[in-house]
Amino acid sequence: MSLLDRRTVLIAGVAVTLAGCGDSKDTGSTTSPSQTPSTAPSTTTAAPTTAAPTTPSGTPSTSAPTQTAAGPNWNALAGSLKGRLYLPSTSGYAAAHQLFNPRWDSVRPTAVVKAAGPADVQHAINFARTNKLVLVPKSGGHSYVGASTIANGLQLDVGGLKTMSYANGVLTVGAGARLYDVHAFLDRYGRSLPTGTCPTVGVAGLTLGGGMGIHTRTYGLTCDRVVSMGVVTADGKAHTVSASAESDLFTALRGSGGGNLGVVTSFQFATIPATKLGFFRLTWPESQAAAVVRGWQKFAQSAPTTVWANLHVDAKSNGTLSIRVLGVSTTGDATAAAAQLESLVGAKASGRTLSVKSHMEAVKYLGGGTTSPRQGFLAGSDVLKGPMDAATITGLLGAVKAAARAGTPASAILDPLGGQAAKEPAGGSSWPWRSALAVIQWYSSAQGTSAQTFISNGHKAVRPSSAGGYVNYVESGRAVSSYYGASAAKLQAAKKKYDPGNFFHTPYTLS
Repeated sequence: MSLLDRRTVLIAGVAVTLAGCGDSKDTGSTTSPSQTPSTAPSTTTAAPTTAAPTTPSGTPSTSAPTQTAAGPNWNALAGSLKGRLYLPSTSGYAAAHQLFNPRWDSVRPTAVVKAAGPADVQHAINFARTNKLVLVPKSGGHSYVGASTIANGLQLDVGGLKTMSYANGVLTVGAGARLYDVHAFLDRYGRSLPTGTCPTVGVAGLTLGGGMGIHTRTYGLTCDRVVSMGVVTADGKAHTVSASAESDLFTALRGSGGGNLGVVTSFQFATIPATKLGFFRLTWPESQAAAVVRGWQKFAQSAPTTVWANLHVDAKSNGTLSIRVLGVSTTGDATAAAAQLESLVGAKASGRTLSVKSHMEAVKYLGGGTTSPRQGFLAGSDVLKGPMDAATITGLLGAVKAAARAGTPASAILDPLGGQAAKEPAGGSSWPWRSALAVIQWYSSAQGTSAQTFISNGHKAVRPSSAGGYVNYVESGRAVSSYYGASAAKLQAAKKKYDPGNFFHTPYTLS
């Protein structure tokens, strides 16, 4: 399976790592050409920036960073850490600040802290606050807008916090653990977790933004399975939050996206059984595209909660469309589900594949292996509040068709909600789209402005049916309110209580 195929098989799992949400216009943020990734389209917003403090310079060295005359005391910070501090003059800095998407390689933080434990997170937050540095957390580094890096600020990398333990159905895991490693660990105990599929996504970013995947309809979102979290707030204090301890912060963190209210250092999850899964893969010719979208919408509303299936409308290089559905049944047999979808479409699929896979076979299949290479892309989202009418379906297909004719690699990927995801979990959450039908992801690996043109056309096409956006697919040019819906007021109250000085602030966070 190619990388693009793996990504579009279950793009819901490619979550934003500790990415907040917002619009640079709302925060008054400005960017300069030197802060804009060299490969990013000119219409996209650069990674978060802040006023630049004096930074050390000199030849690369593996020794401890040095302090400038007027700048922060980097030696003091380095001495307080069990982990590692990287400055631009430090050997390994270039690799230390990289994200998954090469678009953001040119964004250079003032410093990078590679935390070795929660105490390092506290030291970094206190140091940044004292020295008036903007701080952004990073887990797996998959933020679509580069929100886990920053020019002229401090990047706090919790990727080293990845210790795992299991007891009595509960997984305790560090915020930096990658999804493949989580599944491989749980498989030893015959357990699993509802997550996305990209193997290198960090558990923190996925969970804090919600977390969709093949188990969404059966077991809910990733954030719904959280029992407790360890989190360091803007004042540098460590908290353990749950439904019974600082429940307002616990609820706010479940679904609001990362980098808003604190830096999460660990999670406890209620796990699920690791079972065999039934798969179906159906394809139709472009001439059946509208019928497939209509039928898929009915399927998303009526299929058993044990069944999940996402729809892919992909632009092909020859100017035509590829129409396919990948389905999964947690019962282990997807035969009936495939037949139900074909019936609702009103046409037999031109291509039909059925299979059964074990837990780890499914993880590797959906993830394209055990790891994922870095890849440049641009993406956005719309949350469908209900079924699209005929005109909106035509518009969606037209947006992808226009990209195909222009030679732009592009996909509209529709992930279903409903089932258990429609139910508020015990302890509550801030994820606002419980009653929605599905999430559309607009995805393109094109460089230049063509990717943004496609995404903008997609937004325009489905505007009548869109309730907003999914915070794990955060993008520039959207207001904070479009990601939080009815949860916005609750989140603003939590922000005022736990971050009254707006310490955690970028163009993509609550303010």
